[in-house]
Amino acid sequence: MTIDLICLDADDTLWHNMRHFNATEDALLDMLRPFAQAQVTRERLIACETRNLPLYGYGAKGFTLSMIETAVDLAGDAVTGAMIEGILAAGRALLAHPVELFDGVEETLRALAAKAPLVLVTKGDLLHQESKLAASGLGDLFSGIEIVSDKKADTFRALFDRHGITADRAIMAGDSMRSDILPALEAGAWAAFIPQDGAWSHEIAAAPDTHPRFVQLERLGQLPDWIATLR
Repeated sequence: MTIDLICLDADDTLWHNMRHFNATEDALLDMLRPFAQAQVTRERLIACETRNLPLYGYGAKGFTLSMIETAVDLAGDAVTGAMIEGILAAGRALLAHPVELFDGVEETLRALAAKAPLVLVTKGDLLHQESKLAASGLGDLFSGIEIVSDKKADTFRALFDRHGITADRAIMAGDSMRSDILPALEAGAWAAFIPQDGAWSHEIAAAPDTHPRFVQLERLGQLPDWIATLR
């Protein structure tokens, strides 16, 4: 089978991401420990993030605003300017963390680019994602960059149309079942799920294990060999 387009997620597919969000969340839990148990704070933060996604979208800036809102919710009038500044500082650190590639990513992307054009398909804040891609040194390996507000089946259908290919000759690979795998399959593409530890609960969904165009891999480096098996 000829594959005409290989789409790749960025965060936690090419480079580490959730480890930084989780560390920032832990800092918030410590800050709010006088007002709520850690599990309560975590649940309130998750609920707040989910509620705010339609307003703020995905990324570190929306996460920072949700942390502030959670602090106000749990601490009330006891929230101080120093606490707010501490949360803002944590958010700035999240935006400034270094880009840490997974082992073998560049070599894998070069092997994939020899098979078909690569397109980066990622969610999040435009400026932050652009800066991470620039810092990664991987930008020249991609034929296209798609930074989107969300990933739906229609997102992939429109992407395939722009590149002039049919969905059955495209592959999407990423770490999110909800955002990378299920919508790509719904759009008619192939999908390779590469899970990572510490995944955000919002991105978790049941795997379509019996789907003929779905595979779960242990690492991105296995993707070229899987593509070679497609018939």
